[in-house]
Amino acid sequence: MPNFEQEFTTIPYGALGIIALPGCEEMAERIDNYLVSWRNKRTSEHKSTLAFSGYERDTFIIDAQFPRFGSGEGKAHISQTIRGYDIFILIDAFNHGVTYKMYGQTNHMSPDDHYSNLKRAISAIGGKARRINVIMPMLYEGRQHKRSSRESLDCAMALQELCLDMGVDNIITFDAHDARVQNCIQLKGFENFTPSYQMIKALLNTCPDIKIDKDNLMIISPDEGGMHRCIYYSTVLGVELGMFYKRRDYSRIVNGRNPIIAHEFLGANIEGKDVIIVDDMISSGDSMIEVAKKLKELKANRIFICTCFGLFCEGLEIFDKAYEEGLFTKVFTTNLIYRMPELYEKEWYREVDMAKYISYIIDTLNHDMSLSELIDPADKIKNLLITKGYKKAEEEE
Repeated sequence: MPNFEQEFTTIPYGALGIIALPGCEEMAERIDNYLVSWRNKRTSEHKSTLAFSGYERDTFIIDAQFPRFGSGEGKAHISQTIRGYDIFILIDAFNHGVTYKMYGQTNHMSPDDHYSNLKRAISAIGGKARRINVIMPMLYEGRQHKRSSRESLDCAMALQELCLDMGVDNIITFDAHDARVQNCIQLKGFENFTPSYQMIKALLNTCPDIKIDKDNLMIISPDEGGMHRCIYYSTVLGVELGMFYKRRDYSRIVNGRNPIIAHEFLGANIEGKDVIIVDDMISSGDSMIEVAKKLKELKANRIFICTCFGLFCEGLEIFDKAYEEGLFTKVFTTNLIYRMPELYEKEWYREVDMAKYISYIIDTLNHDMSLSELIDPADKIKNLLITKGYKKAEEEE
């Protein structure tokens, strides 16, 4: 894992600049603190050369504003030079906590509003940057990645607009609903990271008494679409894997999709075992609670829910009720997207910090070096298990 002590073998692609779209200011500030600290401490005989000009700065955040007119129309204004910069734009397309005035009324920003701000920022750059990288943790329209009938292909259209029409070189996202959507921009960079190491670390720190072995722990996928991420967890942890599949009513459509009739379980006996449910997101939470209920009926012990994105579109009451009923023990989500303030008051909630991980990604990509070690943290997870005493070094293959 790169850090300030490592000597990078390449010069920076360009002077580093970070543009935080509305709602990303806090995350950008934390990332900036890491980068400023690392680059001030990093030793290199080349730091005084022209190629490293601007390598050490008090901040890498670019001064950018996104004002609104009274009609609700917006614009982007960058008030400093970005010519020749390697720009990283942070966007949280699902931050409904950001508001603006339109005809005197307060509106919450929708994903479409945030996406428009992203295009405004790129337009304000005006082709002056050397490279534009977009960090979009939860992919805009990522769930609308394929057609099942006569439907729009919103995610593919957005990616093509950004990369083919507006000059974006790299899309950096996390736990994409289906990463195959990158096929629409096959000549551009599309990096899909997972928070598996950070999630496992947070779980072990929160519940140090958890036993990681085949007799006491099992990884569960709530649907067939999430099996690939669960296979990774079960492989690096060395535990069993189970799956639910959804029986749907294909004769009708509710809220844009066929309603779920029941969740059916496929897997070994889970009686008395702790269970980790792994998924990419919590939307309304109905399916996740239904899966937890089914697992309790199968006599599972503690249930931990680990998801990258906690949307909680229908509020937190359903989880409060389920927690009181003993259906689950903890919910872990990352800070990659907006978290409603009341979430922090919940005893059942734990946040997984990703700021340092994003800082590593930006630092490495700015030096135009390989991201392979960051994409696959299997070795880090194994070392973590050894450090925590779950695995002995001589057991390593």
